[in-house]
Amino acid sequence: MFQEITTARCRLRLLQERDLAAFVRYRTDPDVARYQSWDTDYTLADAQALCAAMHAGPFGQTGEWYQIAIVDQATDALLGDLALHFIDAAQVEIGFTLAAEQQGQGYAREALSALLGYVFTTLGRHRASAVIDVRNTAAARLLERVGMRREAHFRQNIFFKGAWGDEYVYAMLAAEWRERQQ
Repeated sequence: MFQEITTARCRLRLLQERDLAAFVRYRTDPDVARYQSWDTDYTLADAQALCAAMHAGPFGQTGEWYQIAIVDQATDALLGDLALHFIDAAQVEIGFTLAAEQQGQGYAREALSALLGYVFTTLGRHRASAVIDVRNTAAARLLERVGMRREAHFRQNIFFKGAWGDEYVYAMLAAEWRERQQ
């Protein structure tokens, strides 16, 4: 089971049914969805299916994605979410999304830093990676601020929302994370 994480202003926990209205609201926002894998026609039924599938089995299964809710510590209001994909026994891929009104306030950095700590300490993983659209400069800055390094620039490697797109791959090793903690 996912172990809840508390930060200075947030709590990180698995996405729950009670979060889904807010989850759908920001997933249908064109500005939020611009660089994400879903389209703005995301529905409550889509969110319910995602949540049900995620809670159907044990946490941490290889090949599965899990949505980690970022909630306000005081109100439990959903601010955004982190995605955690278990690639294999040693590696995970991460993603992140914040509601438009929560962006630019440091929540993503706070939550992502805490998630990386969880990945490397509690889960004992060797490597965490993230794949982003090269046009998403805010995401690139965030990943660099939490200590991830750019490993690759794939040119026109994905047909995304009607056009060929470029992607960056960022990564961090457990040893790099530990070094940053000293």
